[in-house]
Amino acid sequence: MGKEIEKLWREVRELSLGSEIDRLHSPPSPLHFLRDYVSQSKPCVISNAISHWPALKLWSHPAYLSGALSNDYVSLHLTPNGSADAVTPVTSAGDLCFASAHVEKVPFPEALQAVRSSSSERETVGYLQQQNDCFRTEYSTVASDCDGDIAWATEALGCSPEAVNLWIGTHLSVTSFHKDHYENLYAVVSGEKHFLLLPPTDVHRLYVQPYPAANYSYHRDTETFKLEIEQPLRHVPWCSVDPYPSPEREASERLKYPFYFDGPKPFHCTLKAGEILYLPSMWFHHVSQTPGDGGYTIAVNYWYDMQFDIKYAYFNFLQSVSYGSSSLSPILSWREDEDSESGDGKV
Repeated sequence: MGKEIEKLWREVRELSLGSEIDRLHSPPSPLHFLRDYVSQSKPCVISNAISHWPALKLWSHPAYLSGALSNDYVSLHLTPNGSADAVTPVTSAGDLCFASAHVEKVPFPEALQAVRSSSSERETVGYLQQQNDCFRTEYSTVASDCDGDIAWATEALGCSPEAVNLWIGTHLSVTSFHKDHYENLYAVVSGEKHFLLLPPTDVHRLYVQPYPAANYSYHRDTETFKLEIEQPLRHVPWCSVDPYPSPEREASERLKYPFYFDGPKPFHCTLKAGEILYLPSMWFHHVSQTPGDGGYTIAVNYWYDMQFDIKYAYFNFLQSVSYGSSSLSPILSWREDEDSESGDGKV
């Protein structure tokens, strides 16, 4: 079975996806989008689709956002390292958990300042990444600066967005590999977003495993974090691979996860302000960012319900197939019955 799966990794690229993400210089028609991308489960980047949004000119100015949202409370996510919803050591012995950020409601100007002043030296990183339709709830005051949906996607998919989310962060905030059960239209308003993408066929390469759920708590008096395992204990299925390990960890990570590091390279695309990424449901993605003029990166994403059709059944079958040696096999003998963020939403 192993050789057949490795052949599948190559063939899906040769026969369907190609070697690079398609770039469209204008919005596609609903028919073009549905036929060539949604039905093919094929990502693409679209330019000149949101050039009419006032947000593109306004949101790079912190004073505008702080003024417009001066009376609004938003959910600020805090971690010591910018890695929320990620596999993280929880003990000095290196035991791993799935760590979620400390979250607190604060006035938007305070939240934005916490994001802009994020520091790896102080080990405090702020990220506005609430999801759960946060753009239409916590940020409704500035919702008119963007469209309520992506019109050609709404027509092609036959439904309105299930959720619209806002993301504001710096280069210190990184979203680990995961997948979402949504069709995702991801628009960058300020700065740049950097995506690594893997198709659903490559599920075995990411060594998805169940990790005990844990939560950061932040103590303002000492400016320190504490990471604690949830009680009662629950497990979250998550991707184990860090595609950018530190130099001292790289050799050991390559030995632990050879299917990822020795297999076909992930697709990489950089999304600039004014561009949209169509990210098909169940595609694995890792996200980092480069701030724009305001000292932060801002994005708005639209989650549309996916169709639980033959593609979903095929993926569930594929992930149930055992692959690899007993010591390295990312065998999925448990069911994915929990979703978390991402992403940038996720599993």
